[in-house]
Amino acid sequence: MRSLIWFRNDLRVTDNATLNAAVKASTEVIPVFILDPAQWSEDRWGHVKTGPFRTQFLLESLADLKADLEDMGGALLIRSGEPAEVLKALADEFGARTVFATAEHTSEELQREAQVAEVLDLRLEEQLTMYHPEDLPFALEQLPDVFTRFRGKMEKRSEVRDPLCEPEAVKVPDGLSSDAAPTMADLRVEAKAPDARGVLPFHGGAKAAWKRLDHYFWETKKLRVYKKTRNGLLGADYSSKFSPWLALGCISPREIHAQVRAFEQDIEKNEDTYWLIFELIWRDYFRYVAMRYGNRIFHKRGIKAESPKWRQDRRVFEAWCEGRTKCDFVNANMRELAATGFMSNRGRQNVASYLVHDLGVDWRLGASWFEHMLLDHDPASNCGNWIYVAGVGNDPRPNRKFNTTGQAERYDADGKYRRHWSHATLELDLQ
Repeated sequence: MRSLIWFRNDLRVTDNATLNAAVKASTEVIPVFILDPAQWSEDRWGHVKTGPFRTQFLLESLADLKADLEDMGGALLIRSGEPAEVLKALADEFGARTVFATAEHTSEELQREAQVAEVLDLRLEEQLTMYHPEDLPFALEQLPDVFTRFRGKMEKRSEVRDPLCEPEAVKVPDGLSSDAAPTMADLRVEAKAPDARGVLPFHGGAKAAWKRLDHYFWETKKLRVYKKTRNGLLGADYSSKFSPWLALGCISPREIHAQVRAFEQDIEKNEDTYWLIFELIWRDYFRYVAMRYGNRIFHKRGIKAESPKWRQDRRVFEAWCEGRTKCDFVNANMRELAATGFMSNRGRQNVASYLVHDLGVDWRLGASWFEHMLLDHDPASNCGNWIYVAGVGNDPRPNRKFNTTGQAERYDADGKYRRHWSHATLELDLQ
C-alpha cells in the first residue's frame, strides 16, 4: 500500500508520529510539502500572512528536511497549490488513497484538513503539544480559564510522553526523487538582508535547532540560569530562542522536555531548568485554548462576552509598526522586529500593551502585523498572547496594562538596548 505523507508544521524526522505511522502502515510513502498560496496572500488588514523572515526560515527548513529524508532513502516533493487538489493529483498519480498528516487546531488549517478529507482518506496524528491531547486529565470543554489551574492539573495528573525514534528507513516508489526547493524569488517574496544587530542568525531546519539546543544546554549550560536571564533584551543567550524551530516543528516540545530532564540529571536541577518546562506548558495552554474556543480567539472580543471600543487608526498603527511612537522602549522593540523578525518575550508584552492600552488600537491589527513579521509565528500562541494582553483572553486580571516607562527602567536601565536600536526619526503626535 502506498500512502502520502503531508508535512505541515512538523518538519523533522525525529519524534514525528505522522512519519512513523505512515511508514509503519505503508509499503511505500510519498512525502510532500505544499506551499499553499493562501499563506502568501493578504489578510483583512492588508498584511501578507507570511513575511520575508518566516519565508526564508521555511525554505531553509524544507531543504534540511529534504536532506534528512534522502539520507533515510526517501525524498521530498515540494508542490504549490491548494492542498486538496495537490494531494488528490499525487494520489491518482501514485495509486495512493491515504494521506497521513499532523493534526492542526485553528480554522484555516482545519478547513484545509476538511477539504482533503472530502477526497482522500485522511489520517491525523496529534503531536503539536508537549502534553498529548489524549492525556488531558479533564474534558477539553472543562479546560481551566486560568493558566495556573491548567498547569497544576497537568503537572499533578499527566505525564509527558517520551520522544519517538525516527524510522529506520523511508521507502519511496522507485525513481521518485526530490523536487528542487523554491527560492524567495519563486514565491515573489523580497529577501531581507541579515542585520548584524540581531540577537542570533536564525537558520531553519532540525540540524540548526539541535545545534542551538546543544549550545544553550550542553556547551554554555545557560539553562542553569534561564529564569534569571529570560527577560533580557540583547545577545544570543539571555533565553533559549527555540520558538522559531518549534513553530515549524523542526524540533518537538517533547524532545526539548527530554533534554531538560537529561540536563537536570547530568548537570543541575533548579528553578531555572524547571522554568523552561513552565514556558512549554504555556505554549501548550494556548494551543488547548485554540482547540477549546475555536475561531473565538480571532474575534475582537476574544473569549469574553464583550470588548472595549478600540479604534483602527492606520496612521497611529503604522507609526507603532515602524517604531515612531512617543515611547523609545516600544520603538526599539518594533525596530528590532522590523529588522530581524524577532523580538524578546518582554518586548512583545510591552509593545502589545502599548498598542492596545496606550494607543487604543484594535489588538487584531497588532496580531496581524506579528503574523507577517515574526519568525516564530503560530496562530494559537500569537492570538492567545494578544487576547491575554488585551484583556479578552485568559488573564484573570481585567486590565493588564504595562507601564512601558517603568519596564524600560527595570529591564534596560542603562539604555543600552534602546541605543542599540535607535535611529533618527520624527515622532508623530499619537495622542
